[in-house]
Amino acid sequence: MRPFAYERAATAEDALRRHAAGDGAVAYLGGGTNLVDLMRLGVAMPARLVDVARLPYDRIEHRADGGLVIGAAVRNSDLAADLGVRADHPLLSQALLSGASGQIRNQATVGGNLLQRTRCPYFQDISKACNKRDPGSGCPAIEGDHENLAILDHSPECVATHPSDMAVALAALDARVRVRQPDGEDVVPLERLYRSPGDDPSRDTTLAPGDLITGVEVPAPLRMPARYRKVRERASFAFALVSVAAALDVSGGSVRDCRIALGGVAPRPWRAHRAEDALRGRPATPGSFRAAAEAELAAADPLPGNAYKVPLAVNLVAAVLTDLAGEAS
Repeated sequence: MRPFAYERAATAEDALRRHAAGDGAVAYLGGGTNLVDLMRLGVAMPARLVDVARLPYDRIEHRADGGLVIGAAVRNSDLAADLGVRADHPLLSQALLSGASGQIRNQATVGGNLLQRTRCPYFQDISKACNKRDPGSGCPAIEGDHENLAILDHSPECVATHPSDMAVALAALDARVRVRQPDGEDVVPLERLYRSPGDDPSRDTTLAPGDLITGVEVPAPLRMPARYRKVRERASFAFALVSVAAALDVSGGSVRDCRIALGGVAPRPWRAHRAEDALRGRPATPGSFRAAAEAELAAADPLPGNAYKVPLAVNLVAAVLTDLAGEAS
C-alpha cells in the first residue's frame, strides 16, 4: 500500500473544492469496496482520498408517483431491502441481491456501484499491458483471455465489460443520475453516463474530473411484470457472463410495451432498444421473443473465446420474456 492523504468532506461543495485543490491523483471514497481493492493491486494510486460517504445523500426518497430519488451514499443492502423498492421496482432489488456478498452490499454505496471499474484480468494485473489502465500499451485480452469479456460496443483498444448488476436494472428503468459540478448540478440519463471505449478506454464515463454523483432518479414504476436474471460461472459472488433486466406489458396477446437491458456483454449497461422496437405490437410468443433477441445480438462482434455469449444472450432474453408473458397473462 502506497502512502496517501485522507480527508473527509463536509458538503458536496467541500468535496469538489478538496478534489480541485489536490496535488496529484485525487479520488472520492464511498464504500471503498472497489477502490480499495484497486489500490491494493497497484491499479489505482491516488495521492489523496476525499471521503464522501458521510455526505447527506444516504436516504431513499419515495415520490408521490412511486418514483425514487436514491442518494449516492445509500448502501446497496439498504436499497435492496427497502419495502417500496421491492414492491414497485423489483428489477432494482433483484439486481442488487444478485451482486457480490451480503457483507459487500452492506458497505458498497449506490454512487460507487455505478462507477466500479471492470474486472478484466489484464486491467487488474499491473504486470500486463492494458489500454484502460495504461493508454497506448495495448489490449492483450483480444488475443488472450477474453471468454468473459465484451461482444457488443467494444473496440480494437479494449474489450472489457462493465461489472455492475444494479446499473443494468437502472438502464431498463430509464434512471437518471444527479451529478454535482463546480458550476451547479446536472441530471444525466444513465445511458449517457457511460461511454464506449473508442480509442481512449481509460475513460469509463462522461464525467469530468472532480464531478460528484449525488443521487439517482428512478421514474414512476413500470406497472408490468419485471425480472432480473443473471448467468454466472457459480451460484454466488461472481460477475455476470450475461444478465438481463426485462419488463413486459402484454395486452390481447400482443406486446404493448417492454424494457430490456443486458449486462456482461458490453463496456456499459446495454439497453436493447433494437429488441424493444422489434417486439412492440408483435405477438407475445416465444418465437417473437427469440426473433427480437436475435435482432439485438445481430450487432455482436464476438471474439473466438466468447462467441458462446451470443446464443447465451439470445436464449436468456427469450426465456425471461417468455416467463414474463406467462405472468402477464
